[in-house]
Amino acid sequence: MTRYKYTTVEEMPPLAFSLESTRKIPTGSWRHVRPVYKNKTSPCEVGCPAGEKIPVYFDLVRQKKYEEAWYKILEDNPLPGVTGRVCYHPCEGQCNRKPYDEAVAIHNIERFVADKNLRNKKLPQVSETPKSEKVAVIGSGPAGLSCAYQLSRKGYRTVIFEADHEPGGMLRYGIPEYRLPKKILDKEIADIESLGVEIRMDSRIGGNVAWSELEKFDAVFVAVGAMRSRKMDVAGEGLKGVYTGVDFLRDLSTGIVPKVGRQVLVVGGGNTAIDAARSAVRLGKKATILYRRTRAEMPAVPEEIEEAEKEGVRFEFLVAPAKITGVKGKASKIELIKMKLGEPDASGRRRPVPVKGSNYTMAADTIISAIGEEPDLSFLPYSFLKKGVRLFVDDDYSTGVPGIFAGGDAATNPNGTVVNAIRAGKDAAKSIDEFLGWRTQSNGLSHDVVHPDDVNTFYFPHEKRVKVPRIAVEKSKASFTEVNRTLTEGQALDEAERCFTCGTCLHCDVCLTFCPDVAISKDKDGEYVIDYDHCKGCGICVNECPREAMELVPEGAHEVEEEAVQA
Repeated sequence: MTRYKYTTVEEMPPLAFSLESTRKIPTGSWRHVRPVYKNKTSPCEVGCPAGEKIPVYFDLVRQKKYEEAWYKILEDNPLPGVTGRVCYHPCEGQCNRKPYDEAVAIHNIERFVADKNLRNKKLPQVSETPKSEKVAVIGSGPAGLSCAYQLSRKGYRTVIFEADHEPGGMLRYGIPEYRLPKKILDKEIADIESLGVEIRMDSRIGGNVAWSELEKFDAVFVAVGAMRSRKMDVAGEGLKGVYTGVDFLRDLSTGIVPKVGRQVLVVGGGNTAIDAARSAVRLGKKATILYRRTRAEMPAVPEEIEEAEKEGVRFEFLVAPAKITGVKGKASKIELIKMKLGEPDASGRRRPVPVKGSNYTMAADTIISAIGEEPDLSFLPYSFLKKGVRLFVDDDYSTGVPGIFAGGDAATNPNGTVVNAIRAGKDAAKSIDEFLGWRTQSNGLSHDVVHPDDVNTFYFPHEKRVKVPRIAVEKSKASFTEVNRTLTEGQALDEAERCFTCGTCLHCDVCLTFCPDVAISKDKDGEYVIDYDHCKGCGICVNECPREAMELVPEGAHEVEEEAVQA
């Protein structure tokens, strides 16, 4: 659609106007198309794995209705304080503001809303009638918590079996305090429990809890996560001074300070590797990350890589471990081989290929392997359901065994992120609900997604993205104090104003103001009403709408659509 932009009055074309009321003439008979209001889908909603209704809760933030904004997020995500801190925010990559100036800081607004409600323990009441069926969830990581939460909201009695002493899975044991304070995690887990979700700690399925005990439940969701580090498969991996990233971070999270030397080498390029290296810095050590590809291929969140660099972490790219040697049973050196990038592999990234004769050694007091994690599924009686190291599931998270569902990093559809695990739990809850004979009402997005060219940017001045407050680098390097700060209310409100609110009508009155036939008005509820007796279908209202919340449809097409909806 063509957009007209004028910088001065002189550039505007002549405009026709009437000396008397235009409503004397029923110009609606001239019309062959009619404008209609139609809320569409913003690309950030499509980009959010959890399916958060971002434009809706942003509008509530602008109105300072922070509790209502929190409730809106909680419809899809029970852990906004967590994801507001550790999510890789793919929503921002889809933001229509990104090509215009800078993407809106969506996850920072999410964190602001969650932190505004830190003392609020009043979650929305479950609207559905309590059901007689019971569901067991194995694992209290993000997938398990999300599934149990959504099932509880649907009226089910849900019990989570957790093998550890405390709930949270990798949220608790794999993400350091400087990124995710335990008080935030504890608060949001307590919120989930307040809905009636029971979490049984120190309950290991296949250990002190037999699988047969789950037979009393009507459905089971397996969400044990991936909490076991993969092996490097190199000689010397069993020497003292060689840790796995998961074990290293777990020790720190439980108050155990690992015995590490002055020079710490971390093998890997994901978030675990970054967290291990930044944690080593906080222990007063020098940390270097060794990665077999280039920085461009690193799966870690880009902002976390930048933070690591600020704190002095070094990077060696295109190298891979060949073997580890030591003295008296303790690692002292690592032999590396240089790599070059070949053709893309299954991940879509270029495959690292060893360069013959390029081996060299580096001194190392401590080596941390962080090349990926995998689940421990040894407790499952259904070994034939595994695909590789994970549990095979269909699109609806069913395993093939009636009543057994799985999701998150333990299943075949993970990407190792918190928000994707939350999505898996949410969608699995819907599948379990349907399996148990109930029909979940669809809450899908419109197929009409607003694209950058659809936004009338004339109404939006260029503005810089908010700069997230951060403690000083020297202070962050010296302790596990949370690095990033929550936005102030003023910052949050300013950033929320930057949002185009793509596809959602905000009653800005642009359509009403520009209608040449005065055919648009408001009813007693403040909603727009179009007088089609006088609207001649000129399309000015649609063309001027800042956020593509209107469209022109052929005359008569609306009647067909209304009949289809009624049917």
